Amino acid sequence: MDDTTSPSPSRRQASVIAGAGLLILAILGAFANFGVLESLVTDGNAAQTSEDILASATLFRIGVASLVLVATLDIVVAWALLVVFRSVNGRLSQLTAWFRIIYAGVFAAGISMLPGVLRLLDTSDGLAAIPMDQRQAQALLRIDTFNDIWNTGLVLFGVHLLLLGYLTYQSGVVPKILAVLIAIAGAGYVIDSFGSLLSASYTLELSTFTFIGEALLIIWLLVAGRRLPDKDK
Repeated sequence: MDDTTSPSPSRRQASVIAGAGLLILAILGAFANFGVLESLVTDGNAAQTSEDILASATLFRIGVASLVLVATLDIVVAWALLVVFRSVNGRLSQLTAWFRIIYAGVFAAGISMLPGVLRLLDTSDGLAAIPMDQRQAQALLRIDTFNDIWNTGLVLFGVHLLLLGYLTYQSGVVPKILAVLIAIAGAGYVIDSFGSLLSASYTLELSTFTFIGEALLIIWLLVAGRRLPDKDK
């Protein structure tokens, strides 16, 4: 888009939008993943998972809605980060943004598996003729499919962070140690995603430890980013 024909936010504004978006995204994602899915889903036990989901159907719906908001915020953050760092390298900033946007699309495709879980388990639905144990198995399969799609999409997210790490390193305004930590976070996602794809027994989860770069980026965007030059040079 030509900046001369349409209004564009300043780098300061975009930095705050990106930081706030990442913060809200992190809170919603943690709630949906750890507070909802991991608390309601018992791996390999379709009957227990179905019982727990039905007992907390409203919580499950809120969790799915939170994930939809996360995917939407990923697109907003991708755009805001593009504005913040496009003066460093315009083409690379666009590529970095597109990796996150495509990841958000893959993530949304995974989320689309979840609304059907409650319909499968609803005894008042037209599916009542199908034995409950079969519907429970299909419900758990949908959740597992969501996780598989999400884990696969994290390769794209990891590449996004690797590129973002390079951009921040070259920016001259982001501390280089933070840039390195962002790249390490990206590498953690890529390794974890490929690890789970190549081996069913992969349990390392490097991203559990390498996420610190993402957390510090939020702080930088909300604090230091507000002091950036107001317009691209």
